[in-house]
Amino acid sequence: QVQLVESGGGLVEAGGSLRLSCAASGSSFSDNLSAWYRQAPGKQRELVATLSRGGDTTYAESVRGRFTISRDNAKNTMYLQMNSLKPEDTALYSCAALVSGRRHWGQGTQVTVSS
Repeated sequence: QVQLVESGGGLVEAGGSLRLSCAASGSSFSDNLSAWYRQAPGKQRELVATLSRGGDTTYAESVRGRFTISRDNAKNTMYLQMNSLKPEDTALYSCAALVSGRRHWGQGTQVTVSS
């Protein structure tokens, strides 16, 4: 059974940084396409960044240059380093992994950026 657990969210002032973590069990990030999503109140869920098995990354235009997705294969953990945070980055951030054609989700971690 695949389980994903996020951590690292919190309250930060605009311009600050946070690093989110997503720990996986039951599957390896290095074997699957994985991603970070976010959803702000009243808005649709947004794809923030993806990380392929081979290490290729993609980013939403709104975060490119500020956010970095990465993983530590030894710890089977994926990260989202978020710098230069803006109030519009406030959202519930969730990690996801595509395993055998099925998308698995973590429970999410809240990020709030104050102005």
